[in-house]
Amino acid sequence: MKRATLARCTAAAAASVVALGTLGAVPALAADPAPGFARTATYPVYLNVPAGVDPADETVAEISAASPDGKTVVYTDALGKRIGFLDVTDPGSPVGLGTVSLAELGHEDDQPTSVSIVGGHVLVVIDETGGAFTAPKGRLDVLRLSDRERVASIDLGGQPDSIAISPDGTYAAIAIENQRDEDIEVDGVEGGMPQAPGGFVQVVKLTPSKPSNWKARPVAFDTRAAQAILADAGLYGATDPEPEYVAFSSEGELAVTLQENNGIALIDVRTGRLTGAFSTGTVTADGFDTDDDKVISATDSLVDVPREPDSLGWVGANLVATANEGDLFGGTRGWSIFDVRTGEVVWDAGSSFEQLAVAHGVYNDGRADNKGPEPEGLAIAEFGGTTYAFVASERSNIVVVYDLTDPTSPEFVQTLFATNGPEGILPIPSRDLLVVSSEEDEASAGVRAAVNVYAFGSDVASRTSIVSDSVDGEAIGWLALSALSANPADPGTIFAASDNALKPSTIFTVDVTGAQARITDSLVVTHGGSPANLDVEGLFARPQGGYWLASEGAAGAANSLVRTDAAGAVVETVALPAEITAHIGKWGLEGVTATTDASGAEVVYVAVQRPLWSDPAGAAEPIDGDGVTRIGRYDVASGAWTWFGYQLEATSAAGDWLGLSEITAVDADTLAVIERDKLNGPRAAIKRVSTVEVGGVTGVTGLGAPGGLPVLEKTVAIDVLPELQSIDGWTQEKLEGLTIGGDGQVYAVTDNDGLNDATGETVFLRLGSAAERF
Repeated sequence: MKRATLARCTAAAAASVVALGTLGAVPALAADPAPGFARTATYPVYLNVPAGVDPADETVAEISAASPDGKTVVYTDALGKRIGFLDVTDPGSPVGLGTVSLAELGHEDDQPTSVSIVGGHVLVVIDETGGAFTAPKGRLDVLRLSDRERVASIDLGGQPDSIAISPDGTYAAIAIENQRDEDIEVDGVEGGMPQAPGGFVQVVKLTPSKPSNWKARPVAFDTRAAQAILADAGLYGATDPEPEYVAFSSEGELAVTLQENNGIALIDVRTGRLTGAFSTGTVTADGFDTDDDKVISATDSLVDVPREPDSLGWVGANLVATANEGDLFGGTRGWSIFDVRTGEVVWDAGSSFEQLAVAHGVYNDGRADNKGPEPEGLAIAEFGGTTYAFVASERSNIVVVYDLTDPTSPEFVQTLFATNGPEGILPIPSRDLLVVSSEEDEASAGVRAAVNVYAFGSDVASRTSIVSDSVDGEAIGWLALSALSANPADPGTIFAASDNALKPSTIFTVDVTGAQARITDSLVVTHGGSPANLDVEGLFARPQGGYWLASEGAAGAANSLVRTDAAGAVVETVALPAEITAHIGKWGLEGVTATTDASGAEVVYVAVQRPLWSDPAGAAEPIDGDGVTRIGRYDVASGAWTWFGYQLEATSAAGDWLGLSEITAVDADTLAVIERDKLNGPRAAIKRVSTVEVGGVTGVTGLGAPGGLPVLEKTVAIDVLPELQSIDGWTQEKLEGLTIGGDGQVYAVTDNDGLNDATGETVFLRLGSAAERF
């Protein structure tokens, strides 16, 4: 059967698959098995910028390649118009080796889009278009790896995207995308197609070995024969193909994703001809969250949504896997495996990829209405005799690992946390390493683009510290754990709560008996019979039943102490004294705890994050002295409030401040509090648990007389920073939850801020015995 006829027969089949529920089944979320991958280092690439470049300037690490010995990694930095070099000889301590400016080699608008290494040469493809959609241009620069001198520059005749090298090192294939103008309307579609000029693929024969002799040979997509193949495949905008990603099979066959066209093309690089194409079809499946509303609820469906694949990789000689990022019309929030000989879908993730993001607390609800987790990067590689797929979520900042022993039924292995926007997935099997480069850089928030390194091995500890269970096939949705509390009825569980990054306000039950903490249940807080939307920053489960909640609020007067019954219904709201809230800005209540004596008298303590200010709305001075914030004591029986001072540490970092994030009772007279700075990554400095003694100390009522506030003496009990750094990731800013469980162990957790100005990783910490720590 001719390829064009085959494509025509299978396009409809590809479009109709995945109505089958089994294809989208949520993988079992058992404890991570060994062998697996463990993160060894996170290298922020701003540390590798040239002298004279402000480290605060945004920089990226988009696509990477490794030297033949696997000890040097080269990454593209499109924002910096350069490529960077890293020494990963020690996977636990990458060393920056500097950069090469591509703008200095060409033009100020030049941007590297991809990179490969062949022998002793670095091949970097460069977009020279500078925004001129109708006159795209680009080049391939060849640099010696040893001294980084350019030894050849080849005109590509269009705007390049990705590059791949054949297994035998004979050919380089480059996708020439010739990207469309997204602001132009075509047939009623903004950014629609066709928009001339169409794209194609350039093939460079890498022999003879002297790069100055290399020539680029185009594989045209606009010939009559090629156009017939694309049209017969039923591709959208077939006259304007936009190659996105190229990958060689082990036999040297080239597959090309045509993302906006929703298809895959096949090329014989030896003859330079397009040999076939097929549509990647559409998905109809249930179990998605498509509303940007801070509610994680997988009750929505995708109906006939085009996959629009981005990256791809071969699984053997006849199957290809694609990450279905989407663009114009689609994005199916997962990945698929196709038989390239028939065009049929042999497996599709359905909603399971998105559900994994939910289960790991990294579902970016702000993107729920726009491609969800947005799978973009994908790679296939063999480690330890097993073939794995690595699929990266651009918006959830994770790489999901699957076992492809049976490619018709991939098995979930583990989730790897990365920095923001993981795109370049670089397996280095010869060294048992996986390198992930992340393209998003939020310098203003201190969350930087980085190269993440992971090692494969049989002795791998649990890689995910907390994950949620699935109920009826749907993972329990959670985000931004801002508070912890012991469960007075069960020493094997604790409670956690999300802040206003998640709606409605929810209390979670967390099983801490295993190596991996597991969210097993959730309880919605209600007020007047309706779901409540509080900013829960503190949580305490009362032995008498029900909960105390500390709700921060956007302004001083909105800060309140809330009591619920065991079912989560609000039964009492306790306002803070007006003379206190008049001096609280947006940094208010951050924790709550309580004690009950033998007579049954209950006392509640709250922590105020930052000092009281003379004028919270404008230029302000701290009322109680520099860096002095407050701990409040509420006598439940009398309704009286009294206040104590807490001296925060000072910081020398510009833009930083210190504050309290949690409070928990060690005993009737001793309180433990979290004190932290607002720095993250390499700049993180203060993440501590300190204790203060309140027994025998008389607090003040209201503001108190000038100088009358008793400042409690504090003792540092636990320096948590080394614990946060020990996982070799991006050190998290918001250490926010702390409790002593019924088992006598100390637990802490970071708040992932709902992935807003954060990597999204939640770190659940086990800090040892309270008897030893306090």
